[in-house]
Amino acid sequence: MSVFLHSLETLVPDPSHSQDDLSRQLQERFTDPRIRRLVGQAFKLSGIERRHMVVEGFFDCPPYDSEGQATTADRNAVYGVESRKLASTLGEKILSQPGAPARESITHLVFATCTGFVNPGPDYHLVRDLGLRESVQRYTLGFMGCYAAIPGLKFATQVCQADPDAVVLVVALELCSLHMQIDDSPDTILGNTVFADGAAAAIVCSSPHPDKPTYRIDGFHGGTLPEGESSMAWSIGNRGFDLVLSSYVPKVIGAEIATLLDRIGVRREGIDRYAVHPGGKSILDRVITALGLSEDALDSSREVLRQFGNMSSATILFVLKEMLGRARSGERVLGLAFGPGLTIETVVLTLVAAA
Repeated sequence: MSVFLHSLETLVPDPSHSQDDLSRQLQERFTDPRIRRLVGQAFKLSGIERRHMVVEGFFDCPPYDSEGQATTADRNAVYGVESRKLASTLGEKILSQPGAPARESITHLVFATCTGFVNPGPDYHLVRDLGLRESVQRYTLGFMGCYAAIPGLKFATQVCQADPDAVVLVVALELCSLHMQIDDSPDTILGNTVFADGAAAAIVCSSPHPDKPTYRIDGFHGGTLPEGESSMAWSIGNRGFDLVLSSYVPKVIGAEIATLLDRIGVRREGIDRYAVHPGGKSILDRVITALGLSEDALDSSREVLRQFGNMSSATILFVLKEMLGRARSGERVLGLAFGPGLTIETVVLTLVAAA
């Protein structure tokens, strides 16, 4: 039985920051000219123009003090408030569009996030704020990182294969800006350069959208690159989440991605388009080289990176939505997302034209 992905919608917080402004803010905090140059260069080479965040900046705004510091509790308290606002507004947006499933038909809710923890959380409030049935089955995928949306889609697909009447609302929401750190370590500087906030949602069910292009879900594959295990990781500290994001990550992906895809059973011969999680400009560059793609093959990923930055798990859904305007009916799309481990998750999709 075929399962379909459609009604993709995205949302970002109102506060918008240019990379130039953020770069200046951070550079002013360091007296060492070498660190200032490192910060400036990292921002300049990021491939990002603007980022949206629930915070107004890195300093003197909740949860941050004048030195850009905040406790984990203060950061998480902001997540509890802002995640509900963003999730509920996005849920209203997706279920109010023409051709959306009736609210009473939603049977399952899959919610992916790694940037905050509250219970009852956004998944609970989504059911109440959107007027869904209280019997909706709720599942949260927590702390998986940038690849979490694909396991979310995989679980939703399995639900629909087991029950053809199931209608699953999948949401990925991240408030990465709540975990910015201020120090001169290369990992911290790199994280401050790329991460942003955003949310994305989609419907997974056994029928395509009646009026809009739809993705048919053809399969999933996942694997790991242990060579990069220590190069991408998150842990919970007293002053927020401590990020390890080494510049070594793009090199590992570039060296191993082709072999890994072959090893886990991804057949690239019939793939027409690639939707790659834009973890950073250098990752996209390495994927193009490693897979022998044309320079414009990842234009959807680059466009999302340019406009929004890296929004962790939500980002791949932003890319898939952007690609709907480029792909043609019958084209096959390979979605790839990377995260801690170094974990790689993939989904193979076929674009189906509106009826």
